[in-house]
Amino acid sequence: MLKILNSQSKSITGAAIILSGATLLSRFVGVIRDRVLAHYYGAGPIMDTYYAAFKIPDLIYSLLIVGALTAGFIPTFTKLLNEKDENKRAWHLTNNLLTILGSSLIVLCSLGIAFAPFLNKIIAPGFHGESLIRVTSFTRIMFLSPIFLGVSMIMGGVLQSMRRFVLYAIAPIFYNFGIIFGTTVLVRLIGENGLAWGVVLGAFIHCTIQIFGAHQIGWRYRFSFDTKDKDTSTVEKLMIPRTLGLAITQLNQVVVTMLASFLPVGSIAVYNYANNLQAVPVGVLAIPFALAIFPLLSSAAAENDMQQFANHLSSVIRQILFLIVPSAILILLLRAQIVRVVLGSGQFDWNATVNTADALAFFSLGLIAQALIPVLSRAFFALSNTKTPFVIGIISELFSIIAALILMKTLGAAGLALASSIGVTINLVLLWIFLRSETKTLNESEILSLLYKISLASLVMGIVIQALKYPLAKLLDQQFFWGIFGQGAIAGVVGIVVYFFLCYILRVPEFMQLKDSFAKRWLKLRNINATEIIENKE
Repeated sequence: MLKILNSQSKSITGAAIILSGATLLSRFVGVIRDRVLAHYYGAGPIMDTYYAAFKIPDLIYSLLIVGALTAGFIPTFTKLLNEKDENKRAWHLTNNLLTILGSSLIVLCSLGIAFAPFLNKIIAPGFHGESLIRVTSFTRIMFLSPIFLGVSMIMGGVLQSMRRFVLYAIAPIFYNFGIIFGTTVLVRLIGENGLAWGVVLGAFIHCTIQIFGAHQIGWRYRFSFDTKDKDTSTVEKLMIPRTLGLAITQLNQVVVTMLASFLPVGSIAVYNYANNLQAVPVGVLAIPFALAIFPLLSSAAAENDMQQFANHLSSVIRQILFLIVPSAILILLLRAQIVRVVLGSGQFDWNATVNTADALAFFSLGLIAQALIPVLSRAFFALSNTKTPFVIGIISELFSIIAALILMKTLGAAGLALASSIGVTINLVLLWIFLRSETKTLNESEILSLLYKISLASLVMGIVIQALKYPLAKLLDQQFFWGIFGQGAIAGVVGIVVYFFLCYILRVPEFMQLKDSFAKRWLKLRNINATEIIENKE
C-alpha cells in the first residue's frame, strides 16, 4: 500500500491518470457533499451565509499559501532537488516556509476572528439581522481552516515536486468527508455551527494526510525562522506578483458575493452550486495535467531547453482540449438533468433547479478557458515570470466585474456566471498571446489540427444527445429521480461513445495515447500485484 501511495510517476499522462482518478473520486464526494447540503438547506439563507463565510478565510489562504506554492515554492524546491547536497537546502526551505507562513496565518486568522463582524458587513452588505449573526459565527470558526490547509499545501508542494501525486490527490476527498460529517452529524450535536466545524475537520484531515506523505519521503520538521534565507527570498520574489494576481481573483469572488447579497435570497447559493458543478470537469480533466506538467516545465526552463518546454506544453494543451471540449457540450445540453440529479432532493426545489441550471449553462461557455488557464499560468511560473499573469489577471477581472454589474440586473445569478465566463475567456486569450511571444511557438498547427477533429466529433455528439433527449423524456417518467437520471445518463453515454468512436475513426493522437496509457498502467499494476502475491506466499 505504501508503494502505491508514494510511487513516483514517470510520465505526464501517467501522472495525470493518477491525479484524474483521485480527483474524479474527490469530485464525486464533492457532488455528494453538495447534494447533502442542498437536501438539508436547499438554496436558501443558511447556504447563502455558509458560502459567504468562506470568502475571507479563503482570501487569506489563497494570498499566503497558493501564491507561494504555485509560483515560487515548487520551481525553487525542484531546482534545489537537482543539487547534490542530499536535498538539505530543499528541506531547509520547506521548514523555513512552514514556520514563517504558518506564523503569519495564525496571526492573520486571529485578527480575522476578532474583526469578523466588521469584515462581514463589507463582504455581504445585503445581509441583516439573523443572516449577519450567522455568517459571523460561521466565519469565526472557518478561520481555523486556513492554518491547517496552509501547512497541508506546502507538504503537497513537496509531494508534487517529487512527483508523488497519489496522497496529494486523495487529500481533498477527506476534506469533503469532513464537511459531510459536519452537515449530517455535527449539526445534530451542536446546531448550525456544525456546518463550519465540518470544514475545519476536513482541513485537519487534509493536512494530516499530506504530512504523512512528506514524512514518508524524507521530510523532517526542524524549526527555522530565517527571513534572510536566499532560497526563501527567491520564493518571496516569485510569489509577490502571483499573490497580487490571486488577490484580484479573490476580489472578484468577494465582489460577486457582495452583488449576489443584493439579489433574491438563494442567489449566492445558486451561484456557488453551479460554480462547483462546472469545476468538476476542470478539476478532473484539466488540473491533473497542469499539476503533472509543472515540474517538467520547471526543469526544462531551468535547463533553458525551450523546445522541450514548448513540446511539453503543447502536448498537455492538446490532451486537455481533447477532454474538455466535449465536456462543455455535455454540460450545456444536459445542464437541467445534471442539476436535478445531483442536487434535486429535500429542500432543493424546482425553482432552485432552474436557476442553478441557467447559471451552469453560462459557466459552460467559459469551460475551455477555465481548463487551459491553469496550464498557461504555470508555464509562466516555470519561466519565473509571475508579473505577466498578474497584469493579465487584473485586466480580465476588471472586465468580469464590469460585466457582472451590467448582467446581474437582467439575468440575476446567471448573469454573474456569464460575467465569469467573459473574464476567463479574456484571460486565456491574453495569456496565450504573451506566452507565445516568450516561447516563439506553442506548436499551434498541431493544436489547430486537433481542434478541427474534436470539434467535428463534438458537434456530431451534441446532435446525437439533443436528438435522444426528447424520445427518452417520453419513455422515462420525468417526475421521478430515475427517469431524469436515465434520460441524462443514456443520452450522455451514447454521446460520449459517439465522440470516442469518431476520434478513433479520425485517428486523433490524444485518444490513442490515452487509450494506450490506460492499458499500460493496468498491465503494470496487474503485474506488480501478482508479484507481490507470490512474494507474500513465499
